[in-house]
Amino acid sequence: MVPTGATMLDINALACLYQQVEGGWTEVLGALAQRPLLVVDLDSAGDVGSLDIPPQLPCVIVGVSRSGAVDGSFSGVDVALTEADRRELPWVQVAHLDVVLETMTAAAHRSPNASVALVQVLRSGRHDSLDHDLILESLAYSTLQQGPEFGQWLEARPPASPPPLGDGVLVVERDGDRLSITLNRPQVRNAYNGAMRDGLCEVLSVVCADPSILEVHLYGGGPDFCSGGDLKEFGTLTDPASAHLVRTTRSAARLLGVVGDRVVAHLHGACVGAGVELPAAAGRIVAEPDTRLRLPEVAMGLIPGAGGTATLPRRIGRHRTAWLALTGQFIGAVTGRAWGLIDEIVEN
Repeated sequence: MVPTGATMLDINALACLYQQVEGGWTEVLGALAQRPLLVVDLDSAGDVGSLDIPPQLPCVIVGVSRSGAVDGSFSGVDVALTEADRRELPWVQVAHLDVVLETMTAAAHRSPNASVALVQVLRSGRHDSLDHDLILESLAYSTLQQGPEFGQWLEARPPASPPPLGDGVLVVERDGDRLSITLNRPQVRNAYNGAMRDGLCEVLSVVCADPSILEVHLYGGGPDFCSGGDLKEFGTLTDPASAHLVRTTRSAARLLGVVGDRVVAHLHGACVGAGVELPAAAGRIVAEPDTRLRLPEVAMGLIPGAGGTATLPRRIGRHRTAWLALTGQFIGAVTGRAWGLIDEIVEN
């Protein structure tokens, strides 16, 4: 069944489409044409393994296979879905394919600009340069901050509050060659605000400069590791250009990438937005069984902004990262472990 508002193509039609896009024909696709998502039947005749998606293609390409009897890198699609028992990359195994397609199509039509920007950023990622991917993410994020989708989301919320003072947002303790960092805003489920970001960057800069710190352990205080960006601060910076400079200058994800081989992230409860994106840069992630992971930003008219389009693909690939961000759905610790987003599940 083709979801309402979506178009189904077979593999040969997709190949023809990509040839046209490479020639500059993109005006009938994407958000501007009210066609932000295309569905491709991976079970149709044709060589999907020979396709490479043009990075500039202005729509989301979702490949589906009911049989699961298709192999390849699937570089020609943004998401690969199946109901069959396929657990290896890049597949996302779902119980009800038609329901998931309806959900994804509806989400893409609600936030077409953010959905398209997300997959364009993921397609353009470079595994040889975390800095490149972080800068690209921040530029796209700043652009979307000026867009109508984020504006509508902001209008539906109470007025934003100015950032609070930073005292007490982190607890930092050193014991010999071990450093423990605890996110310490349990009253707001450790929402990631500017003060917490700046404090974390300060501590990680010390780790970068001090090779005698052999272990860094990152915790979240209270019932949840981190509920994501502090919504009270959204939209409070004066302009997106300045926000981009702040985001790339004070990047905890970049610093975690530098010292990641010394970092263990300890997850529990809700890990949302930044609460997934930052730990993904750690060398090791251990999680309690109640851990739940989610990327909600596309529904706000944005993309992940704490480094997620750079850090998550390095662990789970761009296809699964796209699925998480486009659907905004939670995954549990077991799925996170199977995908490689969690290295070990431990009881508290």
